Amino acid sequence: MLRLRKELSEAGLDAGADTIGWHLTHRHDTVLSRATINRILTRARAVVPEPAKRPRSSYIRFEASQPNETWQSDFTHYRLANRTDTEIITWLDDHSRYALNISAHHRVTAKIVAETFIKTTGQHGYPASTLTDNGMVYTVRFAGTGRRGGRTMLEHELRRLNITQKNSRPNHPTTCGKVERFQQTLKKWLRAQPDQPATLDQLQALLDRFREEYNQHRPHRSLERRATPATAYLARPKAAPGTARDNDTHDRARTDKVSKSDSVTLRYNGRLHHIGIGRTYARTYVLLLVEDLHVRIVHAATGELLRELILDPHRDYQPTGRPPGPTPKHKHPDLRKHRSGCPRCPETSHRSGGRI
Repeated sequence: MLRLRKELSEAGLDAGADTIGWHLTHRHDTVLSRATINRILTRARAVVPEPAKRPRSSYIRFEASQPNETWQSDFTHYRLANRTDTEIITWLDDHSRYALNISAHHRVTAKIVAETFIKTTGQHGYPASTLTDNGMVYTVRFAGTGRRGGRTMLEHELRRLNITQKNSRPNHPTTCGKVERFQQTLKKWLRAQPDQPATLDQLQALLDRFREEYNQHRPHRSLERRATPATAYLARPKAAPGTARDNDTHDRARTDKVSKSDSVTLRYNGRLHHIGIGRTYARTYVLLLVEDLHVRIVHAATGELLRELILDPHRDYQPTGRPPGPTPKHKHPDLRKHRSGCPRCPETSHRSGGRI
């Protein structure tokens, strides 16, 4: 565990108890609680207590319900090995923390903001809204009287596409806290690299490497089940201009845990329905994505689609569609054990509880 923490720290990655626990579970097939990991780290004097630090629970937390519901953007400075100053602009999905686009420039201008936004929409579709600070590369709505009534290139593009533009209030940096926290993680990783970039192209190559690591391989402790941003971004239907979840829609999403008897529950029109998943996934946490009667069920940790169906509102149990009883390829000497407990066998109706 201490070696894993050392490897993560030297790579410039988060090495806290949550992250260590995720790596132990998913890459070393070892399960330890967060408290146990913290005790081991404390005993080895690998952590420094920070009692004066403001607790995370004291912040008012908000999060978009769908991918592309809100994109946050900000830019930060980074100095190259030859002492040249550069600026890095990021577009980040608020719901999943998915890094949509990261690019390096000598200086971020209003034109570059608009160009990077258009490039990002070409890769990931249009968002329902954007959220930035009040920097004049993003908006001039709060500028002096000389600029009153004008718009930046980004503002013109958002207005043309019917995308809602949101800006943080002055002196409220936590409003855009997700992208600002992302930039801290990014710069920590950049500084940890042994070969520091001396040109914009070298810096961009590092940014592309970090984006792959951050999106695809790094667990995010703010996401459900410590999922990766890519898993969270791909798990749910994407919002679009005018379709954010704060509008009146029939779409919904909820988490559940597959029961021992193979199913999850979903209430529709005041009636509770049971949806069969399969005993292979018993006690697995899943995400239900519901669009009226269309239901998709995905693995909460991996994003794997486990089942897709059109709900039949006239019946309680929604079967998997697999034939009951043993399959020809798998025979079991004990029929009772076969029908009630074998994970390789087709499931029986939840009403029978797996009994014969």
